[in-house]
Amino acid sequence: MVAFLQKLFGGAPVADAPVASLPKARRVYAIGDVHGRLDLLKELAAAIERDDAARAPAQTSVILLGDLIDRGADSAGVVAFARDWQDRADVRVLAGNHEEMFLKSFESTDILRHFLRHGGRETLLSYGVDPQAYDRATAEEVQAMMIAAVSEAERAYIASFEDMIVLGDYVFVHAGIDPAQSLEEQGTADLRWIREPFLSHEEPFGFVVVHGHTIVADPVVRANRIGVDTGAYASGKLTALALEGGERWFIETVQDEDGAITTRIY
Repeated sequence: MVAFLQKLFGGAPVADAPVASLPKARRVYAIGDVHGRLDLLKELAAAIERDDAARAPAQTSVILLGDLIDRGADSAGVVAFARDWQDRADVRVLAGNHEEMFLKSFESTDILRHFLRHGGRETLLSYGVDPQAYDRATAEEVQAMMIAAVSEAERAYIASFEDMIVLGDYVFVHAGIDPAQSLEEQGTADLRWIREPFLSHEEPFGFVVVHGHTIVADPVVRANRIGVDTGAYASGKLTALALEGGERWFIETVQDEDGAITTRIY
C-alpha cells in the first residue's frame, strides 16, 4: 500500500480516487496540538476510550500529532500523561516543531531564546524551574536551569517521538508535507514546520494527510488533507479526528468561560 501511494505521490496521475480508508478492523484517533493543556487532554482521552469501548472491537491506535508542549500551563504533565497512556494502550506520538525547539535549546542559547518567545517559559516552569529565578536569569543561566530540571531520560523520551505514520490511505504528520517530494524524500523540517505550499495545495496526493500545526477554528477537511489543530492553549478546544474504514468523526473537549469542560462528538 505504501509503495503504491508513494508512486502516486511521485507524479502518477490520479483519477476518480476512492474514499480514503483504513484497513478492516482498524480504528484511529488523531489528536491535535495539546500545547500544555493537560486538563483538556485528560478529558479527551477519557472520551476517546469511552467512544472506542462503545464500538465494535477493533485494533485501535491513538496518534498525538505533536506540539505536546509550550504555551499551556502543564507541558511536563502532558508528556507524563502521554507516556503513561502509551504503557496501557497503542498510543504513538509525533514530534512537532516545539519539541524540536525544546530539545535543541539544551545545546544552543540562540534557539533557546526563540523557544522562550514561543511558550517555552511555561514549559520550563512546569518542570519546576523557579519563576523568580527565571525572571532574573540570563539565557545561559536559563539553559543551566533547564538542564538541571529536565532529566536526560525525559529528553530521550521526547527525542523518540516519530516524524511520520502511515496507516491505510492516511499519512499522519505534525505540520504537513512538501507536495513536490515523495514520502521517502520528505525532510524533517517540512514535516515539523511547513505551511505553504502544503496548505494551499489542491491536487490529490494519493492519500490524505492528517496534521496539526496550523490553528483553525474548526477542523479543516479537504480532499487531500485534514487539519485538527484547534488552538487548545488559546481557544480552550482540543480536537481529535476518529477514523474507521471509510468513516470519519470528531471528538472535542471544550472549556467554557466558567472553566467547565464539556465533550462533543460529531
